[in-house]
Amino acid sequence: MSSTQEYWLSGPIENVPSLLQPAAHALLQSVRETKNYLLDFPEEKLWDTPFGRTSVGFHLRHLTGVLDRLLTYAKQETLTDEQFQFLKNEGNGEKAPSSQQLITEFEQKVNEALDYFKTIPESTLTDERFVGRKKLPTTVIGLIFHSAEHSQRHVGQLLVTVSALKA
Repeated sequence: MSSTQEYWLSGPIENVPSLLQPAAHALLQSVRETKNYLLDFPEEKLWDTPFGRTSVGFHLRHLTGVLDRLLTYAKQETLTDEQFQFLKNEGNGEKAPSSQQLITEFEQKVNEALDYFKTIPESTLTDERFVGRKKLPTTVIGLIFHSAEHSQRHVGQLLVTVSALKA
């Protein structure tokens, strides 16, 4: 596959159910775009907040953290203390890993998500799930779809911030 061709035009991802292909493609596209946007990005600007906007570092951590939490809910599990601690520190640049390490962590979480997608019978996609302490209702496919669209949204925001900081 060409590196300029978008994932959704590359055909199905092996063993991912048909209804989850769009989410899988969007997550893979998010990883690719994140890597491309951060080529030659000045590391010292990772936690800068231009125009009062969120930092690149936050977006990178948040991409991983949200995907992790949404997968937890899809699996009908509750968040751990470690996940709550990660959430609390998503915007904290102190002792933070490099941008490349943050990208690697996001890519690993996307690969974990794709492995999980391969285990989901399509007949269970509309099974009810609950989000957060308030137990807000959704479905397995709702969580998976949101993980994909949320990732794409933050990658777009990351692009704008990277562009402002490189200018």
